[in-house]
Amino acid sequence: MTKNDYLPLFETKLAKGRIPYLLFATTIFSGICLITVYRTSFLPPREETSRRYAWIGLFLAELWFGLYWFITAVVRWSPFYRYTFKDRLSPRYEEVLPSVDIFVCTADPTAEPPCMVVSTVLSLMALDYPLEKLNVYLSDDGCSDLTFYAMLEASRFAKQWLPFCRKFRVEPRSPDAYFRTTSQPLRAHSTMANEWTSVKVCMSPSTWYFHRFCPLITRINM
Repeated sequence: MTKNDYLPLFETKLAKGRIPYLLFATTIFSGICLITVYRTSFLPPREETSRRYAWIGLFLAELWFGLYWFITAVVRWSPFYRYTFKDRLSPRYEEVLPSVDIFVCTADPTAEPPCMVVSTVLSLMALDYPLEKLNVYLSDDGCSDLTFYAMLEASRFAKQWLPFCRKFRVEPRSPDAYFRTTSQPLRAHSTMANEWTSVKVCMSPSTWYFHRFCPLITRINM
């Protein structure tokens, strides 16, 4: 077994702000206890039947709501959160991970733009999963020529995008989302900056969509 086999897959941390909640819960519990003592100590006599039954009914209702509060308070008494380390999962179980088939379905290139479909497929292909156990399929119910040529161009772009994702572990893995939310790396990281620029040029809408797909859209519409 390697050293990575002993690394935990998650970390447990207690939630912050527990002390104010504990003080609040203690105050509520003290109030419930005082109400219980008051109801049992000043029970109306048997001669006052209606008042006695009303008193007992209120007491039972207060006991019920007190029990309900106690059950919910126990659950929140010591809250904690688990933070997972997804990057440690693959090295430990890479040999026993099952094969996964992912299907992406599309039908109408007008309602589902090819760029969106292509970004979805590329993000799935770039998942941190053993390559030989990951298969991504695109099902086009509309049999659109536009979607077909979009995937053809995406297959060429994937030769740059997928190695870039795995080399620098970028997030998110969708090209469109990544370049919209990430700024260009500093020149101090010259290797990543150069590759980022080259991938960005290939991903640029002016070179990847308008120059290639807009003439095709015109021909299809004609």
